Amino acid sequence: MARVYIMLVVLAVAIIVYALIECIRSRPQEVRSISKPGWILTIILVPLIGALLWFAFGRPRAKKQAQQAAPRRPMAPDEDVAFLRNLDVQRRQRQREEALKKREEELKKQAKDKGRSGSNHSGTNQVSEEDPENPNTPR
Repeated sequence: MARVYIMLVVLAVAIIVYALIECIRSRPQEVRSISKPGWILTIILVPLIGALLWFAFGRPRAKKQAQQAAPRRPMAPDEDVAFLRNLDVQRRQRQREEALKKREEELKKQAKDKGRSGSNHSGTNQVSEEDPENPNTPR
């Protein structure tokens, strides 16, 4: 019977030491419920119960530790949503620029054609299509 008690005491000391070391090594921002010094005092002053409370309520969550331990690996371009969105925006901008250039060339060509045809009609008071002050200008 004495062996069982000795084994239980050794197990309890191991749990307390493990909880204390883990509490000391954890970052203060990640500790839950009470502050880190409070947990250290709880584990030391209320030995087994304090260690069990640490594991239940104070220990940082496992997900955060796993995320911080594994550095973020680079993503392939086709997996990066922001990169794909940026490509789409650039493509749309290029299309708009090309459409504007094409429209500008068409307007210049029309203006030249109107200028030639306007010189044939001497004496008439014709308003240019590109006159910005004319409300009848087609847009």
